[in-house]
Amino acid sequence: MSARPTDDLFVRYMKAFEDSTKHTADCPDCQSGALCAEGAPIHDRFARLQDAYNDRQSKQQR
Repeated sequence: MSARPTDDLFVRYMKAFEDSTKHTADCPDCQSGALCAEGAPIHDRFARLQDAYNDRQSKQQR
């Protein structure tokens, strides 16, 4: 039985999701929608990877 190849983009996307979710859970500013200098790059990374993953998925479905 061969191992299934790792989908690096998906793994990075899910890690970014975890990081964003954890930060939000621990940050009152992010919970209220206020600007957070620490959280901004975490949430931006998640958004970029989410967009890249969704873009790839939509291209594969064509």
